[in-house]
Amino acid sequence: MRLSGRQIGLLKEYMHDLVEQAKQEEATTAAFGYASKPYRADQAISDLLAILDDRIESEGVQVGLSVEFLHHMWTLCNKANDQVQDAVWLKRSLDGEPATKARVRELTYQALLEYLESLPENLRSSSD
Repeated sequence: MRLSGRQIGLLKEYMHDLVEQAKQEEATTAAFGYASKPYRADQAISDLLAILDDRIESEGVQVGLSVEFLHHMWTLCNKANDQVQDAVWLKRSLDGEPATKARVRELTYQALLEYLESLPENLRSSSD
């Protein structure tokens, strides 16, 4: 299964939704005077896979996603994990911005997309 433009577009939409959700959570947390908990790139990937699972169960057929797509993304994310974590750490260190949940998600998903785009076509498919 090759990642289609539609699938990449859906991934970007889900990633955006997760970043926005984190911004809302941070605003609510700050409004009540609580500090944000530390958040890591591996948690952002887990959250992405969880939303993929939810969306596949609820609307998979309508949007063209299958259970095989979830398995394929899990495999790709697992392979990308170290590279994504290194990229997030480096970008966080260089930009000096606080490591908020939204920022970590944003950097993680950007690094994951860059990883996916850097793969040769045959490795982007589930036939590897």
